[in-house]
Amino acid sequence: MSPTTRPADSLETRLKKRAAGISLAYNITLTLLKLAAAVLTGSVSLLSEAIHSATDIIASGIALISVRVASVPADEDHPYGHGKVESLAGFGESIMLLLIVVYVIFESTQRLFQGTHVQNLDVGVWVMGFSAITSLAIGKYVQRIAGRTGSLALRSNSQHLIVDCVTSVGVLGALLATKATGWTYADPAFAIVLAIWMTFGAWKLAKQAFDQLVDRSLTEEELSEIRSMVDSHPGVMGHHRLRTRLSGDTRYVDMHVVVPADWSVVQAHDRIDELEKAIAYKFAPAVVVIHVDPYDPAKALHKLSANVE
Repeated sequence: MSPTTRPADSLETRLKKRAAGISLAYNITLTLLKLAAAVLTGSVSLLSEAIHSATDIIASGIALISVRVASVPADEDHPYGHGKVESLAGFGESIMLLLIVVYVIFESTQRLFQGTHVQNLDVGVWVMGFSAITSLAIGKYVQRIAGRTGSLALRSNSQHLIVDCVTSVGVLGALLATKATGWTYADPAFAIVLAIWMTFGAWKLAKQAFDQLVDRSLTEEELSEIRSMVDSHPGVMGHHRLRTRLSGDTRYVDMHVVVPADWSVVQAHDRIDELEKAIAYKFAPAVVVIHVDPYDPAKALHKLSANVE
């Protein structure tokens, strides 16, 4: 293979790129619709939704770029690959979502005191109805691909889309209430409730992305399963120095295992190679590195004595 030839993308990478591309195209279309409806109706809530969707365009663009960069194979300057680009993108999108929350609360508070006046309500109702249905459909699709591929950037992006669905329903309800009763405070009151709900989702995403950026260990359930696989593997007498982390959708596992001292190098290599492949297959995509230690009775006795004391 020539130096300029890149390996073909895996199925998961193609799925991630497709989902990110669809999300970006959809958000551009929806933002233009909401902007047009905001101009025709004079609705501040619709204008807020248009701005919200505009930030989704940025989020979708970040997701599309990040999954492309993260799929680039490891190189000399990045021997562990580029998976953390997705974690960084997810963290950035979460912060963006928190900023949206601040904006929504500010605008809603302003409207509570000043009130709003809208016209051509039917246009806004149809656009918000379309937004609610399609945002949920696209968001669930992106969420499903994120779950399948483990992409944090797509997971964050799907949250943006699902939040867009909920806020669209809120604006739709406010427009319908205004049309039916003339009460202008429905929109800001409901928007504040939604903003509080959005805060919890944004915080959760930010924490998850931050944990990946600082190399937090895998979950206790995953660690327990790894230990069980190691301890039950034929010939393995024990293990220590187990370290794990998550970068993008790839799990990294390294540890030391103890094998009988009378094993040949070839025998130890073959047996531990089987274990590495088994763990990598179970937690794919994963990179597993295991160091072999020969059993030393003196060290084992020393550890036993230390535990007794």
